[in-house]
Amino acid sequence: MRFFLWNAILTLWVMAVSSALIPEPEVKIEVLQKPFICHRKTKGGDLMLVHYEGYLEKDGSLFHSTKSELIDGVGVVIEVIREGFPGAWQGSSHKHNNGQPIWFTLGILEALKGWDQGLKGMCVGEKRKLIIPPALGYGKEGKGKIPPESTLIFNIDLLEIRNGPRSHESFQEMDLNDDWKLSKHEVKVYLKKEFEKHGAVVNESHHDALVEDIFDKEDEDKDGFISAREFTYVHDEL
Repeated sequence: MRFFLWNAILTLWVMAVSSALIPEPEVKIEVLQKPFICHRKTKGGDLMLVHYEGYLEKDGSLFHSTKSELIDGVGVVIEVIREGFPGAWQGSSHKHNNGQPIWFTLGILEALKGWDQGLKGMCVGEKRKLIIPPALGYGKEGKGKIPPESTLIFNIDLLEIRNGPRSHESFQEMDLNDDWKLSKHEVKVYLKKEFEKHGAVVNESHHDALVEDIFDKEDEDKDGFISAREFTYVHDEL
């Protein structure tokens, strides 16, 4: 019995050591341009407005670019609505991008794991080159024209940083009566303002359905309000 126990312990120890020797995949970061003055650096939960170009490392072919008026590749999938709260509607991966930059939220896997790793601590006006291994990109499956196990290269320009939808500042902006909880009316007002800010058409029925979906996902205790804790808990875990 004692021999079996020690053998099991030894086996587990060998497995642990072996796994520890396998390096975790990392993003290679090269700073191509950095501003002389940096007022703010990106952190998890921030909204980032970026232009980018994506290439396959194996042959250097361009598979996606926000700077192109017509996009044929698949690129990075950015969700229009993430976790029930608005990202930027410009961020959806349509073929017709019209050369517009995209918004995404850093640190919550809206894009690639490699982006979340490689774009931390970035300044407005900074340009970075990211070399992303398959494990932090599209992995064994690939995506569209991106083959499985592809190493990806991205050239990324950061144009703007804003407080993310999960930040305490955003909560305070939404909480119109300062009662530390959000009503459906307050969330709807915020959504309409954000959509109008980005030039999107305000559709009442769409906003009503979106608000209902938000409360279904975020109102944990089903009291009809989203508390400060319910609103920020995902952001705090970043």
